[in-house]
Parts: sequence; structure tokens; C-alpha cells
Amino acid sequence: MTLHVTKEVPSSFQALGKTWRTLEARVQASFFQSWTWVGCLAGERYSNPVLLRAERDGQLAGLALLNRRGSTLHLTESGMAELDRPFVEHNGPLAQDAETAAALLRAALGLAGIRTVSVPGGLPALIVGSGGEVLRQRILVARYVDLDHVRAGGVDYLDTLSPNTRQQIRRSMRLLARQGPLRLTAARTEAELLAWQEELVALHTARWDDVGKPGAFATPFLRRFHQALMHEALRRGELDLLRVTSGDRTVGVLYNFRYGGRVYAYQAGLAGFAGQPQLKPGLTCHALAVQEALARGDSSYDFLAGDYRYKTSLAAASQHLAWTELVRPGSLLGLLLRVRRRLRPVTGFDRHDRRSTDAARPSLDPVL
Repeated sequence: MTLHVTKEVPSSFQALGKTWRTLEARVQASFFQSWTWVGCLAGERYSNPVLLRAERDGQLAGLALLNRRGSTLHLTESGMAELDRPFVEHNGPLAQDAETAAALLRAALGLAGIRTVSVPGGLPALIVGSGGEVLRQRILVARYVDLDHVRAGGVDYLDTLSPNTRQQIRRSMRLLARQGPLRLTAARTEAELLAWQEELVALHTARWDDVGKPGAFATPFLRRFHQALMHEALRRGELDLLRVTSGDRTVGVLYNFRYGGRVYAYQAGLAGFAGQPQLKPGLTCHALAVQEALARGDSSYDFLAGDYRYKTSLAAASQHLAWTELVRPGSLLGLLLRVRRRLRPVTGFDRHDRRSTDAARPSLDPVL
């Protein structure tokens, strides 16, 4: 069966959203490939959009939305730092299989006037399948809890953790429960969303202000983006905005997404407990959220990229995600990169941690 890829400029993001949702309903995708994410403030984020459409025997098989900045195409990003601070992961063309996804990237590399294609947060296998030469790349570790594995083992989630982590969480829960019942509740209504969103932003911002860094809601655009995203995700049952309380006091608010049986732990706002180091609001909130996901039958709880200590403490499974700039293999730069690769073959992934903020974009390391 022949795969045919065409390029077009979207005439309407509303119309594209309907087409995207139709394909989305019949393929396996991540939340970051859903129209909820891709289409959020699309008119503002994609000033020069390029849509690639793949068809197999006349049937839609894949879509890739890119934004052109100069001679670079950016997959599911704008190419402007301020608009790309909502951090995208598990990214890639929306496609029915890996072959179609790779074909869409190859088509992007082959467009006239394009020098590089930026693919943020994609699987390394997607990059390899594209056939492009890597100009710059950064590989980050994304840790997750394999809930199916925990469930199959018939044990409590906390019993799968190290003795030290297990002790810290249980002690924190016990001490917090002395202040009142420890509860986790999910936002179900617009009123709860508005109230908890405000609390999330306040707690999150206070924590990042303490270390002198901007958080995930530091600009008007970021606040507008996440407000629109949360409302659409709540409407579609894809938002997991969780509030953990101890009596009347908020311990933390988790800003998670839930899509296709996978929970994505995207951001958090955690209370400060000055002078009480045995209280661990982050570990406590996520442990309760993992237990909730287990009870619901979800397949995984994804802490996303970055080797923060709490992620390594709470999740044993991991995968790699790549932030990559690709060049056309037949170009002069592509040929130079190919020669360099043959002279100095890559023996492993270039792994890096994201140490600043979960809202920041990782810088890319040059290959040449």
C-alpha cells in the first residue's frame, strides 16, 4: 500500500481540529499529540503553520503540524522561546504507525527552503526512522511507574519503593494525618477548577520564587495557555487536577493529565512546612496520586523528563526522550555530519538532567 504525503497551510484551526480528532480517535497517541494540547491557542502559537498530511490508499494515516521560522520547521512548537515554555514531551506526528510518523518527518526535511527540522521530546526511534542527520540533540530520562506491573505483583505500591523512601512517605502521611484526615480529591466542576487553579499557581510560584527562578505560570501567555488547556482537558475528561489536604490545610495541588490510561505528572504546587523537615508534601501527594491511578486501573504514572530525586525515588521504570534538530541527509551539512559520525561513531545516548524548572526548554548540544 502506497503512502502519499502532501503539504498544505491550514485554512482553519477549527476545521483542522475536527480532522485531528477523527484521526486521534483511531490511533495510539500521547496526551501531547492530542488536539487538546496541540490545538491549545493554536492561532497564537503557530504564526506560519505547515501541515503535512499522510494518506494510504486514500485514507488519512497521519498528520504533522509544524511552524516555520526562517529555514527551520518546529514540530508542535512555535520556535519562539516564550511560546514554547509549555514543555512538550512524548511528541511526534499523529500517525497510525511508526513508519507513517517517520515518513512525515522525512517529508518535512525534504521541503523546499528548509534547512533544519526541530523535534522536541520525541522518542529516539522516531529520530532514527526519519533518516535525517542529527545536528544537535539532548536526551533526557523520563521515569514512570509501571502500574500494570505493580498490579500484577499483588503488592502495595509503597512496598515497591526503597526502604528509605517508603519510611519517609509513611512518616509524612502519619504526621500530616495528625492535623486532620489526609484526603486526595479531583476537580470535577468548573468552580473547583477555578479555585484549585488559583491555589496551584500561588503555591507553585511561591516555591520557584524561593529559589529565584520563574515557574510554569510566570508570564501572561503561560497563564493564559494553561487556563485554556485545563478547561478543555476538564471538559474532555483528560485533566487530573488533584488536591491533597490534611484537615483544612492544603498539602499540595497536582496538575496532571490522564489520557489513554496514562497519567502525566506535569506540574505541582506544594505547601511549605518551615521547620518540619519530616513532612514531605511532594512525595506524599504523588504517592497518593499513584495509589489512586492504581485503583482506577490506569497503566502508568509518568513523571516526565528530568532526573529529579523525587522521580528516581518514586519510579523504577524509565525511557528516553530526545530534543533534536535534524538536517536533510543529502545537504552539504548533512554529508559533513555523516562523515563525522563515521569517523567518530556515537556509542550511547547523551543523557542530561533538567535541573532548572519543568517549564524550561533544554538547550541542545551541538553534534558538529
